[in-house]
Amino acid sequence: MDETAFFFELLGMLVTDPRTGVLLALLAAAAVCDYRTFRIPNLITGGGILFALVYNTVVPPDWRAGWTWAPAGMLLGFGAMLPMYAIGTMGAGDVKLMAMVGAFLGFNATLYALLFCVITAGIAALVFGLRKRVMGRMLANTGAAMRGMLWSAVASGTPRLQPEAMQSVGKLAYGISIALGTTSYLVAQQFNLV
Repeated sequence: MDETAFFFELLGMLVTDPRTGVLLALLAAAAVCDYRTFRIPNLITGGGILFALVYNTVVPPDWRAGWTWAPAGMLLGFGAMLPMYAIGTMGAGDVKLMAMVGAFLGFNATLYALLFCVITAGIAALVFGLRKRVMGRMLANTGAAMRGMLWSAVASGTPRLQPEAMQSVGKLAYGISIALGTTSYLVAQQFNLV
């Protein structure tokens, strides 16, 4: 078998596995919705979480995976993104989308997926800043946020962030970064790169 055929066979195995096939389809739908409307419907995230919890309980991904495998990943994905929602830099749909990813992937794989998503979002933010020519304001906002959190922590013992005090440079659809980052992780995992 030549290498090109082997490459496409491995990619095909990724899509034909019900767990990853459904996840990739839901991620594509979420990315399209987020791009068009800056919203991710609850039908996508809620339905995906429900499917992942039921499917991973009925058909465990590994013989060692107990019933807590999918909920642990879901809670990690949710908990990792919740602080960004709390400070107003991310929407609730993005938090629920990462929880859905966690429910599909389990705890350990969600850690890697989060790393891939953060890198993807960082690249997207750089491209956004350079394309819109707002990089200076983005860096100024970041610096002001860090200084504000530092000084509020020194003064009161609790870091506080006031994003409404900063001038926005625009919106970035983070659901696209979650979709691309998770897909990149799944492909890298399929080829034993992670």
